Amino acid sequence: MSKRKHPSSAGNPNASICDLLLEIAEYEKNVNRNTYKYNAYRNAAAALAQHPTRIESGSEAKKLKGVGSKIGEKIDQYIKTGQMSKVEKIRGDDTNTAINLLTRVSGIGPAKARELVDEGITTLEDLRKNQDKLNHHQVIGLKYFDEFEMRIPRDEVEKIEKQLNKLITTHDSDYLITICGSYRRGAKSSGDVDALLTHPSYTSESSKCPSLIKNVVETLKDNGLVTDTLSQGDSKFMGVFQLEENLPHRRLDIRLLPHDQYYCGILYFTGSDMFNKAMRAHALEQGFTLNEYCIRPIGSTGVPGEALPVSCEKDIFEYINYKYKEPYERNA
Repeated sequence: MSKRKHPSSAGNPNASICDLLLEIAEYEKNVNRNTYKYNAYRNAAAALAQHPTRIESGSEAKKLKGVGSKIGEKIDQYIKTGQMSKVEKIRGDDTNTAINLLTRVSGIGPAKARELVDEGITTLEDLRKNQDKLNHHQVIGLKYFDEFEMRIPRDEVEKIEKQLNKLITTHDSDYLITICGSYRRGAKSSGDVDALLTHPSYTSESSKCPSLIKNVVETLKDNGLVTDTLSQGDSKFMGVFQLEENLPHRRLDIRLLPHDQYYCGILYFTGSDMFNKAMRAHALEQGFTLNEYCIRPIGSTGVPGEALPVSCEKDIFEYINYKYKEPYERNA
């Protein structure tokens, strides 16, 4: 949901390699605008982050699903020399460095970063002196840049989860809210908080219900939890929260889903990306199409039928004859 999604280095014996691959990934996305390579480096870093032991060679790395031959060569180079020449080249280019820095500001994408760099704005200090060139979201992102860069410890996310549930269900007990992403998979820290929200009155057959997310956000603001709004629409809120005065400000995204699509959404937004791909592939083999909205059987003509009823995640696993995995088992 938000753009700062790096795997935690805690307990990761391959953290140094992951960091370099993620650095290349950001370069491919922000400078080269190459989504394919961006995803390739991200997937490789995710595979390495889940490997229980230190990788000793590129050939060993290539045995992991998600690590191709070219990335394996870069890993081998790093293991033998302590450097990756591609990373050194990226770091040696001032334009690349500036674009990668500016895109770390919430709300600034690659195109905007390039535009700013072309105008001579290459540092955060330059950015602070030229805030007239930024929109509301970008100004708030700059304001809280240092705090947004900090990882959120798991115990803090657990506290915000309790607060969200308490405040939202006190307002209306029919609301359901789930924090997804790596937190739900058991991560020790998170980049931000991604929450899914639903209400029985809102289904895929009904019209949009902007009041549902509006009421929730107003409740969080009234209780001092949400401090700033980055953007808000009929089905999505992006903002800033602070759990306690002595804690940093954090990013909070809330996405409203139709009630009948909620559990497919939870499955998808819990991830991991590699686990989702494996489930979708298995679903197709079993004659179903699965995405973040629904699961549908594929008829003899190859055309998907009506969405099947889903009342929990386990229903999805049962439909496709796939052994149920708890969220903490979905990291690979």
